Amino acid sequence: MPSLFAGTLGFFILLGVPIFLTLLIPVIIFLVMFTDTPAILVIQRLFSGIDQFPLMAIPFFILAGNIMAQGGLSGRLIRLANSLVSPFSGGLAMTTVASSMFFAAISGSSPATVIAVGKVMLPAMIKKGYPRAFTIGLLMSSGSLGIIIPPSIFMIVYGAVTGVSIGALFLAGIGAGVLYGVVFLIVCSAYAKVNSIQRQASWDKVEITAALKDSLWGLAAPMLILGGIYGGIFTPTEAAAVAVFYAAVVTMLVYRELTFKLMIDCIVQSALTSGQVMIIIAAASAFSWYLTTSGFATSVSGLLSGMNDNPLLLLLVINLIVICAGMVLDPNSIIIILVPFIAVVADQAGINPIHLGIVLSVNAAIGMFSPPFGLNLFVATGLGATYREAIMGSLPFIGAALIALLIITYVPQVSLWLPSLVYPGAEL
Repeated sequence: MPSLFAGTLGFFILLGVPIFLTLLIPVIIFLVMFTDTPAILVIQRLFSGIDQFPLMAIPFFILAGNIMAQGGLSGRLIRLANSLVSPFSGGLAMTTVASSMFFAAISGSSPATVIAVGKVMLPAMIKKGYPRAFTIGLLMSSGSLGIIIPPSIFMIVYGAVTGVSIGALFLAGIGAGVLYGVVFLIVCSAYAKVNSIQRQASWDKVEITAALKDSLWGLAAPMLILGGIYGGIFTPTEAAAVAVFYAAVVTMLVYRELTFKLMIDCIVQSALTSGQVMIIIAAASAFSWYLTTSGFATSVSGLLSGMNDNPLLLLLVINLIVICAGMVLDPNSIIIILVPFIAVVADQAGINPIHLGIVLSVNAAIGMFSPPFGLNLFVATGLGATYREAIMGSLPFIGAALIALLIITYVPQVSLWLPSLVYPGAEL
């Protein structure tokens, strides 16, 4: 039965059926044909999967990111990043990574980061002489930082499913996100040196000061969000609503670049994106419920539990499973489908649940630009790249990202040192 179910799932994936239907249709078929369980329970699971207060943060963070992107913030952050790193070897490529890190700290979304940064940096890097495939690969890979650096939508869903503190996950994501970004900065520098790409001008203190002053309101956004959470002023969900209000005030009243019409467009686009995310979470919840009740999840847990006495090997196997899943599933589906039984086994092996969440988020980030179905591959086509260019560009950066994943996996202090200062139980 498990093999037949897996085969049916793979068949729908190969057909290119939308992911929420790919998850739902096999469940309904197998419930009707092989069990006495009424199919109406699937509808109940759809609603219960999204009937969680922490998930309310998702549409708010999506809206805040869209408002800031449309309100001119992305251009200001790119200007600041360029003024800071342009004199280094590969400075323009480094600007792409640094800008993605800045914007990821605001949007919490990988696709939004790729689009916001890519619209400016893609033509600029190509004009500078960077190959198109390299540029596309850099945009997709550095854009995946939106999953790791807080406020991360992935971490919100993980916290809702496992009960792990979202605030602790956000803090852990800072260390992991910085390391992940530094690996790509090194790749940019090495590539520029090997290919003799000329450096830009030296640092200009006047430009740095002007860029910093111009982007100060945007840089204050993650400080407001994280500071409010850790200061006990509001919950992560309330922080998301505060982020929307702050973004609207800054872009409409301070920068004065967001018109009423653009605000309506942001709301509509955010509603569409939120709907896409929520329907996938709902379908994945029903799918996860079926895996649990059918005994499939128990079988997988039994296989993994045999590695309880070797946490290092268990982490390696978990990485392999999640990376393979990330090639065909979106990050939120991965959480709801895999985490319920992975988390139990990891806890039995003594793996810190905060550390596990960060390891999974890095895996999901890599999956965002991994062939054949990484979401950022398709987002890149919206910037004018072909699907083949996106795949070819992603390959070298997948290798670099795997190095970062290994470090984050086997050096837990990278992610746990910061939350251990604030949250009891976050230490090793």
